[in-house]
Amino acid sequence: MYGLDAIGIKMAARRVLKAVLVDLSGTLHIEDSAVPGSQEALKRLRSAPVAIRFVTNTTKESKRDLLERLKTLEFDIAEDEIFTSLTAARNLLEQKQVRPLLLVDNNALQDFRGIPTNDPNAVVVGLAPEHFNYQMMNKAFRLILDGAPLIAIHKARYCKRKDGLALGPGPFVTGLEYATDTKATVVGKPETTFFLEALSGTGCKPEETVMIGDDCRDDVGGAQNAGMLGILVKTGKYRAADEDKINPSPYLICESFPQAVDHILQHLL
Repeated sequence: MYGLDAIGIKMAARRVLKAVLVDLSGTLHIEDSAVPGSQEALKRLRSAPVAIRFVTNTTKESKRDLLERLKTLEFDIAEDEIFTSLTAARNLLEQKQVRPLLLVDNNALQDFRGIPTNDPNAVVVGLAPEHFNYQMMNKAFRLILDGAPLIAIHKARYCKRKDGLALGPGPFVTGLEYATDTKATVVGKPETTFFLEALSGTGCKPEETVMIGDDCRDDVGGAQNAGMLGILVKTGKYRAADEDKINPSPYLICESFPQAVDHILQHLL
């Protein structure tokens, strides 16, 4: 465990911690395997007087399917504690009142139920390997050229699977941006609005919050840009020297979620 420089100690000393945001995939679990010790660590964290929210960029499954996966892994998590980038995307679609072409995994479509998709006039891109073919990407390209907004659920470069690292939606979003000379509206991490939406209902402010995640840019960098502390865990998609990719550096770097919880309980309360 390291990363507690003088600035970090000062930041911790003047803050009263009231909320903890926790990434899911790569931090608590990798597909159907829990990060060792994470269930017990979460129980320890729940003994603290803090609000806990679970924030994820996953677009591979609906919130309900994700919750079932977590319950199968014996995590004590309630549905209303989870805030996903799919939820953020749906909120934006309802706000803009547009009809999206949904390039998302079929398992995630449930979270867009009730959103009209006939005669689309917007493009939404998540992680959807089965839809990332020339015909579908060209359809999205033409819609954007005709003025449809491009909405990226997130722009992660890659994600962690059991068989290794795999391309995320970011390269496909960037390809559409390049081809159409437009910029996507990103709704998931690392956007500040995502972190603020995740906190809504807790009564907590960013400066009273710490974020724990395995993605240096999207989890830690995004949270720190929003005014939170960021703890980077060396599980999931973490690769050596990831912490050098953001400025300011992570508040703290831990081997895994249980060590992050121990630090919070011992030093931030």
